[in-house]
Amino acid sequence: MLFNSVSFLIFFPVVVLGYFAIPEKFKNHWLLVASYYFYMSWQPVYALLILFSTVTTYYCAVFIDKAKTQKQKKLFLASNIVVNIAILCYFKYFNFIVQSLLAVFPGLSIAPNNNLLAVVGISFYTFQSLGYSIDVYRGDVEKAKDFLTYALFVSFFPQLVAGPIERSKNLLPQLYTTYKFDYNRVSDGLVMMAWGFFKKLVISDGAALIVNAVYNDVTKFTGIQLVMATVLFAFQIYCDFSGYSDIAIGAANVIGFKLMRNFNHPYFSQNVTQFWRNWHISLSTWFMDYIYIPLGGSRKGKIRTYVNLFITFMVSGLWHGASWNFVIWGAINGAYNVIHRALFGKREQHRRQRIKEGKPVPKTNPAVAVAKAVGTFILIDFTWVFFRANTMADAMYVMKNLFTDFSLLFTSGYFTQMMEKIGFYTNNGVAIFWCILFMFAVELWEGKSTLVERINKSKWFVRWAFYYTIILLIIFFGYFGQSQFIYFQF
Repeated sequence: MLFNSVSFLIFFPVVVLGYFAIPEKFKNHWLLVASYYFYMSWQPVYALLILFSTVTTYYCAVFIDKAKTQKQKKLFLASNIVVNIAILCYFKYFNFIVQSLLAVFPGLSIAPNNNLLAVVGISFYTFQSLGYSIDVYRGDVEKAKDFLTYALFVSFFPQLVAGPIERSKNLLPQLYTTYKFDYNRVSDGLVMMAWGFFKKLVISDGAALIVNAVYNDVTKFTGIQLVMATVLFAFQIYCDFSGYSDIAIGAANVIGFKLMRNFNHPYFSQNVTQFWRNWHISLSTWFMDYIYIPLGGSRKGKIRTYVNLFITFMVSGLWHGASWNFVIWGAINGAYNVIHRALFGKREQHRRQRIKEGKPVPKTNPAVAVAKAVGTFILIDFTWVFFRANTMADAMYVMKNLFTDFSLLFTSGYFTQMMEKIGFYTNNGVAIFWCILFMFAVELWEGKSTLVERINKSKWFVRWAFYYTIILLIIFFGYFGQSQFIYFQF
């Protein structure tokens, strides 16, 4: 069930009204049934996979809690990780592995399974449930008190299929509390949902029409057309994924639950390291806590630190998709972060330490800050080519032809002609451009606050002007074709 569907517009109010109407002891039962219904609306068989992951990780934690020796605890945890990762690899990576092996060893008597089920959200709930069992092993959280509550933790519908990837120490304790209707909380949640719908329906889905026209047939385009499509994809994927996160956070908040912030103005980042602290925060911190630090983090010297950092980004690339495109994408971002850490690591560490200690930090000149943000955006946008391209051949074509016809930009009417060929004007490209600027203006207005915090501090006429602006933009420029969210494929 897509957030941007008529089904969800019926489903969500029914779930909310039911939650506040039924007795307290049945509220979690209601949410669990709703969450499974939500997930099974794609494929009923999905329920078997998420139930299996739930059962194995729940009882892994139970066995870890009862184990008498550290060796036994490690055995239970390792077995659980192997089983769940094996299932993830089978459904997500089996065909990729087979195709890669056949490319190297064409004589092998194996073949891809074209009937393999594409499981929506499997990477998200697998990582969330594995994080719980690791936390119990480490002693960071106590095991869940009962199976039903834990099952709801794994399947909670707002963030089930595309995050945020919640931590057990944040979401699980909330599930032992029941919430009553609160007008202000519900209002705040609906505002977040509206903002998410604006980003998805107006900017992301609008930009997708132009991006898809180019990237689904890249050899027909060159130069400025490829650059425009690549830049628009940067905003498409940001508004698609952060829009989903905003809707998820808002929907949970309407009921009473607080999900973690998943994006923090990433395109304002002034370096690649800062970008990855602000982009898909739940996944970045998951990799930091459960892969980077266990590998040794920064505790075993510079070279080992760089290797650990690079490996973490490579794994992140594979997590995003079963394709060499994503491996290359992860490798480039890994290289970016290794280089930045090697050149500026000490300076960044010193700066963060001063902030932590409450000491003043030299302010960056606004012009320099803008230049750094633009430079960081260009570096990140370069990597999006590999993320969006349908094949490696397409990605290489784009890279070779990005700057092939820029000398013709000064020819009268050339730019307009190139934009017409990619459907920039027929697909409301100008409106999308202004909506992107509006989004950036709102993010600047937010500052260090969240959107809801900033709105609640504003005068009533500012709040209502914002509400009506969002509603009108969605009505007049939104695309209501129920397009799938990009991160559902991961």
